[in-house]
Amino acid sequence: MKFIFRPLAVALVALAAASTFDVARAQFSPDQKGEIEKIIRDYLLRNPEVLQEVIQEMERRQAQAEAEKHRGAIKEHADALFNSKRQIVLGNPQGDVTMVEFFDYNCGFCRKALTDKLELIKNDPRLRLVLKEFPVLGEGSTQAAQVAVSVRLQDKTGGKKYLEFHQKMFASRGQIDKARALAVVREIGLDAARAEREMGSEEVRLTLEEGFKLAEALGINGTPTYVLDGQVVVGAVGVEKLREAINTVRCGKATC
Repeated sequence: MKFIFRPLAVALVALAAASTFDVARAQFSPDQKGEIEKIIRDYLLRNPEVLQEVIQEMERRQAQAEAEKHRGAIKEHADALFNSKRQIVLGNPQGDVTMVEFFDYNCGFCRKALTDKLELIKNDPRLRLVLKEFPVLGEGSTQAAQVAVSVRLQDKTGGKKYLEFHQKMFASRGQIDKARALAVVREIGLDAARAEREMGSEEVRLTLEEGFKLAEALGINGTPTYVLDGQVVVGAVGVEKLREAINTVRCGKATC
């Protein structure tokens, strides 16, 4: 969730106040205008906490508006978000809470967050985890995502092979690209030649296109980003924050 940078917020508050005041002060003489400006300036200098309160209220309203926008977008695109045929499902396929992760194989924060989601699906038997490729960090990321889609298509184990691929990809050192992704396909015993052929297929194109369209609809522009029923969680926030988000969906509060 993005908030206005505080120095900029102060400037915007001052500008908004000045713009409003300009309309009202047109009725006053030059001496009266100067006196009013002095009063306002002196008041703000004596009470700078007022600006802090205004900034906090601006941030609160912005966060509220962002959350409402997310709720509307999630509701509108719920089927593609939670039940698309072009996604991988881990954890409990019939779980009572679904958490969707948008990720990029070259995202260092996604790598750190991997242990969080593994812990969650291990310790929460009612969690359904959906993974969506969202390659935003360059051509290598796009290539890796294309190969990952082929892994999904080849996986006949209910997601186990995909998860193995997923973990090995994030365990890799350096830049992730086509070569590394195909090497991992071979490591897990799937058909690397098929994966390479399928990189340019219609199914791969439609899968990645769907992810980008969903991300655009929800205002997602970074990874990792998590989507649950009615809420979006941005960044590698840690397992406890994710657990709280899951509980909020499950029972309406951070701790069930």
